Amino acid sequence: MNINEILKERQKWFEWKNIKPVYERIQKWKKENGKLNIKNIKLDDIIKISIDESKEKLDKIEEIAKMMKPWRKGPFKINDLLIDTEWKSYIKWNILKPRLNLEGKDVLDVGCNNGYYMFRMLEQNPKSVTGFDPSALFNLQFEFIDTFIKSGINYKLLGVEHIPYYEKKFDTIFCLGVLYHRPDPITMLKELKAGLNPNSEVILDTLIIEGDDETALCPLRYQKMKNVYFIPTLKALYNWIERAKFKEVEFIGKRYTDLEEQRKTEWIEGESLNNFLNEDLSTTVEGYPPPLRVYLKLKN
Repeated sequence: MNINEILKERQKWFEWKNIKPVYERIQKWKKENGKLNIKNIKLDDIIKISIDESKEKLDKIEEIAKMMKPWRKGPFKINDLLIDTEWKSYIKWNILKPRLNLEGKDVLDVGCNNGYYMFRMLEQNPKSVTGFDPSALFNLQFEFIDTFIKSGINYKLLGVEHIPYYEKKFDTIFCLGVLYHRPDPITMLKELKAGLNPNSEVILDTLIIEGDDETALCPLRYQKMKNVYFIPTLKALYNWIERAKFKEVEFIGKRYTDLEEQRKTEWIEGESLNNFLNEDLSTTVEGYPPPLRVYLKLKN
């Protein structure tokens, strides 16, 4: 697999009719504004960017941000402009953060979306941060925010299947909300493992169902999503992890997704969690258990 050829081919994605206007608008904005007057960057629950610019320039920033809807991960705030994303991503991050040590490490975030979690990783002074996500829109959202932050993060239009062929190995790989979207979860876990240096780790977040059996739910649709293939019990998930030949699993926690964490805002289009669950929130609209996430550390 030639990663450079794949990346070259995927640059054409910015020519897609729904992406090209946004791409060209961002490039024009960056060219016109040159160096922005950044006052302060705060990588907190809300990533806050303070700049000293005219109202005209701030209006253009808001216009561009709104062109890039839907915004899933965040939130971000640029002066008084709050990009109130669908997910309050800091809820998940604050569960993981106490169990992380990224100091001096090479880190990969697979399925990194617009980079919210990668920006939060910078607090721990990693050696490098790389993000994989095969989404041109999320890439543009990252580029937009990173115009202010200038993080040095490497964002690649790649997926988990490219990890074994990538030029670099990593000390920590984050895989948050990806496993249930893959039709072969054990192969995916092996792909994650293939990207690790010796004695390294994967931080895994995925959906599970309650139960003592070694079984998995195999829905045609889950929360109206067609691309959810397997939702295992914790025991079944541990079996997958053992088959992928990880040496050890550390349980971090689990949490039901609620309307505080995921909800519809003006910054997304379409539906959100309350549309995916029944009226009393006890099941999905399909009648399945509501979304329960587990957080694990897999050691290589």
